[in-house]
Amino acid sequence: MRIRYFAWLKQRTGCAEEELDLPAEIQTVADLMAYLGERHPRFAEAAQGQGVVRCAVDQTHAEAAARLEGAREVAFFPPVTGG
Repeated sequence: MRIRYFAWLKQRTGCAEEELDLPAEIQTVADLMAYLGERHPRFAEAAQGQGVVRCAVDQTHAEAAARLEGAREVAFFPPVTGG
């Protein structure tokens, strides 16, 4: 699965994207975020804040409970604000 990081999350993880073979127990976005937090402790810090990190699964906004079965790409990004 391709994992993409946008904006300041790239600096927190040290990469813009990575390809991962996820363990079978990673079933939801929340599971994935916990797994990525183990790989990237600074990502875990950001993900702890409510609404600080948003997610899209195959380019569709997804909540923490969203299932990952069949997904090819998951992207993480901070909330977008406009002016």
